[in-house]
Amino acid sequence: MARLIAFNKPHGVLSQFTDRGTETARQTLSDFIEIPGVYPAGRLDRDSEGLLLLCDDGKLQARIADPRFKAAKTYLVQVEGEPDEASLEALRKGVRLKDGPTLPAQIERIAEPGLWPRDPPIRVRKSIPDSWISVTIREGRNRQVRRMTAAIGHPTLRLVRWSIGDWSLEGLAPGDWRELTV
Repeated sequence: MARLIAFNKPHGVLSQFTDRGTETARQTLSDFIEIPGVYPAGRLDRDSEGLLLLCDDGKLQARIADPRFKAAKTYLVQVEGEPDEASLEALRKGVRLKDGPTLPAQIERIAEPGLWPRDPPIRVRKSIPDSWISVTIREGRNRQVRRMTAAIGHPTLRLVRWSIGDWSLEGLAPGDWRELTV
């Protein structure tokens, strides 16, 4: 029976168990999870938060992380400014990035989702409003959601991965984890 762990990765934590090559130690998964033999199924950037799945089964890990299996990943994204409908429609159809066009995405404007406070807090500018969108993609390029929002002129301020497939962060505080059934 494969073991599957849902972890709510806080901002600033690396999606790996060790930190190599830096003079100052950064937080890693080993600061939160002491379960031998589990490894991340995919990545989540250091400056992003939210759901990271870990498992001890290579086939399951590939099924979760490999874009060929098209597991939907939903992100709650705080952006600078307030994207108009044309900008949101561009994301829905797919935008051109330096490494090629993105696949169409599910995009919704959402109310502020009432998440936990981020540490450190995001940069706030009194003269520039911010807003929230939900972005669901089925591919996983490096920093893709951030690059997509930048491509429509609304840089990402905060990015929280809320779900992967049927698994979500619901009820899981930052730094906490729970075992899931496969």
